[in-house]
Amino acid sequence: MKKQFGNFLFSGLYLGVYLVSLIPMQILYMVSSFSSFLLFYVIPYRKNTVRLNMTRSFPEKSATEIDQVTRDFYRCFTDNVVEILKSFSISSKQQMAKVTVIGMERIEEQLQQNKHVIICMGHCGNWEILNILSHRIAIHMYAVYKPLRNNLMDRLFLSLRTRFGMRLVPAKSIVRHLLCNKANPSVYFFIADQCPKIVEEKYRLVMLNQHTSMFSGVEKLARSTGAAVMYMHITRDKRGKYTIQYKPICMDPQKTEETEIIKQYAFLLEQNIQEKPCDWLWTHKRWKR
Repeated sequence: MKKQFGNFLFSGLYLGVYLVSLIPMQILYMVSSFSSFLLFYVIPYRKNTVRLNMTRSFPEKSATEIDQVTRDFYRCFTDNVVEILKSFSISSKQQMAKVTVIGMERIEEQLQQNKHVIICMGHCGNWEILNILSHRIAIHMYAVYKPLRNNLMDRLFLSLRTRFGMRLVPAKSIVRHLLCNKANPSVYFFIADQCPKIVEEKYRLVMLNQHTSMFSGVEKLARSTGAAVMYMHITRDKRGKYTIQYKPICMDPQKTEETEIIKQYAFLLEQNIQEKPCDWLWTHKRWKR
């Protein structure tokens, strides 16, 4: 009975989200513009966190410049929300038209050498609409994710992220998955810019003018499996249009020095953020430790 009730709630939630997603994109962007105004001026959603993060990251910027980047951030943030909503009903052709991909041949070269490819990325641009990437090419693509605490929301996002063929692997299962899947070279996406629970001193470095703890898992996984590592540089060209560029981090991780991969990832992530600061997810407490 409990399972049936849960399925009923999920069906109702999905139907509601789907119906909202049918609203024309022009109207959804109008809603986004109004919502960003509310979040900045009326209901300051984590505004103190956003301003603190930006002020520490860009000490060279004036208060006026920080205010402008903050306003731009909320505009990008609410645009992300409505674009995610639209993704529940948008066609694969329309979704693919939003994304320009550069450097895919580098990934194919590594796969042809019978290697897995680990793609590191950050919360830049709209990372959720990248589920379309697996629809563009006949390669198994897996996104590593952490299940949400709310079961209904977890099921909702699972349905969205797998809609165009992306496969999901829980973070706690990724080591076993990679090792058991050696015969089938695949691409694995990691969003690795969150604050890790366990702080390893050797994986602390300076990023955006702050001492920053980094996840060590990606590097350790690459070194143990021999997977090539690349960075996904995401740029929002304009509303609803993105360019993705795959940049090499390390093609032979077993020959690298310890922490070398993580340092290069942090360097490329910082470049991505500095290129367009408003496009990163400033609302999370990245430096809470």
